[in-house]
Amino acid sequence: MNKDLRIIYMGTPEFAVPAFEKLVENGWNVIAVITAPDKPKGRGQKLIPSPVKESALKLNVPVLQPTNLKDPVFQEELRNLKADLQIVVAFRMLPESVWDMPPIGTFNLHASLLPNYRGAAPINWAIINGEKETGVTTFFLKHEIDTGSILFQEKINILEEDDLGTIYEKLMTLGADLVLKTVEAISKDEIDPKPQDEAQAIHHAPKIFKETGQIDWEKSAESIHNLVRGLSPYPAAWTELDGKICKIYKTKIDEQEQSNEKAGTYFSDGKTYLRFQTGKGILEILELQLEGKKRMKTEDFLRGYKLERNL
Repeated sequence: MNKDLRIIYMGTPEFAVPAFEKLVENGWNVIAVITAPDKPKGRGQKLIPSPVKESALKLNVPVLQPTNLKDPVFQEELRNLKADLQIVVAFRMLPESVWDMPPIGTFNLHASLLPNYRGAAPINWAIINGEKETGVTTFFLKHEIDTGSILFQEKINILEEDDLGTIYEKLMTLGADLVLKTVEAISKDEIDPKPQDEAQAIHHAPKIFKETGQIDWEKSAESIHNLVRGLSPYPAAWTELDGKICKIYKTKIDEQEQSNEKAGTYFSDGKTYLRFQTGKGILEILELQLEGKKRMKTEDFLRGYKLERNL
């Protein structure tokens, strides 16, 4: 196994940290990290480094933070590092002049079973669409986003109690192991890249916007329940309650209750439960956050807030 491979690692958020740390801990020659510029945060607008930069500084790996990946000065700096391989985990789109630079190429870790769920938000959409399994894929980059030849994949089940937060954690850990496996295979020349089967590209995973999370009560209880799971804990599905924005974090499909009320009508005893009529079935709200208040369980919310109407 050739651990002298010169590797450049590109990533920014928390999701990209475990894979980077696993490579370094296992003795791989990560010569530099490329991550997003520090961002101003909070009242004082203090510049905060990305999670990947924080990790790189602790591990004494040099950091580059270009604002423009097409900048000739940055590209010259990159070229001078003479990388054999580049790895991308939760970064941004690379120009061909960057991803095509190293002789071995550049591989990406994607949080779905490609070619399904290509795009910016694969974990969210797999849960929103009610999938029973998802996973991670490593693949070589090429022109069209998320379309390169597949190196390896690992699957996990999406359990009924899972939401975005739990699947994110599971895939972050699984992805770190897969990145390490991929690098080891590349170093031993034991890879067999396979073209993606376009017939399997059933769903896409576009970026999540605020309007994505707005609950349409005409949809079924199951569909809304999956939307809530796919957006919890962030950015959260939402609706209006007493004229205020209310984020919904946890729900339960009520199999027992039946109602002839119109979709969007809610029922509450003012103490213990809050249920909504949907286009098909009743959905019980278990955790929520009304505008201006903290996230809380429904019974705690009802203890301190009087709903304008009950049914």
